[in-house]
Amino acid sequence: MSHKVTLACEYCHSRNYSTTKTTQGRTERLQINKYCSTCEKHTTHSETK
Repeated sequence: MSHKVTLACEYCHSRNYSTTKTTQGRTERLQINKYCSTCEKHTTHSETK
């Protein structure tokens, strides 16, 4: 089963992306290196609540 999650930039806290994540066996938050249009560079985006 998968859930829809929102990813936010760790520097400017802007919520830029949404993706799906499987919940089976995963308890930690998702972290992905993506491009932030607000910061205009690649930054780490982490899963928000």
